[in-house]
Amino acid sequence: TGKIETNASLTLEQLGRIAAQTFKQVMIQKFREVERNQVYGDYEAKKGAIIVGSVQRFEGPHMIVSLNKVEAVIPRSEQVPGESYRVGDRIRALVAEVKKKGQKVRVVLSRANGDFVKKLFEAEVPEIQERLVEIRSIAREPGYRTKIAVASLNDKVDAVGACVGVRGARIKNIVEELSGEKVDIIRFENDPGSMIKNALKPAEVANIMLSNEQRRVRVIVTKDQLSLAIGKQGQN
Repeated sequence: TGKIETNASLTLEQLGRIAAQTFKQVMIQKFREVERNQVYGDYEAKKGAIIVGSVQRFEGPHMIVSLNKVEAVIPRSEQVPGESYRVGDRIRALVAEVKKKGQKVRVVLSRANGDFVKKLFEAEVPEIQERLVEIRSIAREPGYRTKIAVASLNDKVDAVGACVGVRGARIKNIVEELSGEKVDIIRFENDPGSMIKNALKPAEVANIMLSNEQRRVRVIVTKDQLSLAIGKQGQN
């Protein structure tokens, strides 16, 4: 039988290099984790807010937007039909989702979400910020029409007038940001019948029959008002 002897000795200098390299790799990983957690915290705090970025590139139907510290994505489902952007364009969008994905942070933006329109109103109408006017409900068909119901929390403030602005200045700014999307501001009413009539505008309602016990309502309109009353994809 034969015996094989090996001599695998390392010098202190070689051990020092290995230790230094290992330490360097560990520290780099730790720094990346700290940076990722910081970026995640920054954008998690902005979730539900509007942020401004620039279009970086397109990956298939998805739009990649450059923010200060991270690249965000606007999936096709969160884009507004009819809107067109080119690389380098500035874009405003709602921070819809923030997730940790491996060593990176994934930020999903949206321009199609109804909350995007809500945040535009909050930024444009001081009375909403001051809690004099409240947004009660919102329904949106992105790129076509948004309906928003507002109520006044102060008898001296006209909720609809505040949202429209002097000579329509406030609503005009919002519509421009939405690339011409129609925006209907309706007055919120506690009375169901009045609220239903407001919600179905501009359709003209002939009659409303409420059944409070069954929580049902029958709305009568003329034939030429039917599709208008239902709204696109049943929006109303």
